[in-house]
Amino acid sequence: MRIMSLEKANEENMKLLLHELAERLNVVNRSIMDPEDYDLNKYEDLKFMYDMVVQKGQLSASETQAFIQELATIRK
Repeated sequence: MRIMSLEKANEENMKLLLHELAERLNVVNRSIMDPEDYDLNKYEDLKFMYDMVVQKGQLSASETQAFIQELATIRK
């Protein structure tokens, strides 16, 4: 299995970040996680959020909601 580096901002990594965030945040409405709706120049913001979610592990309902709201602010 090849280990991917998420440091590079590219379409494949953005798709992976969004998928992982959707899984970890238990997003029901996956349409808000469509990579087409995110600009690649916002990759660093997504990566930062992903790192925070991974580091935090278990999120409270209010934390999950806050992350989802933040995602909405960086969508196109």
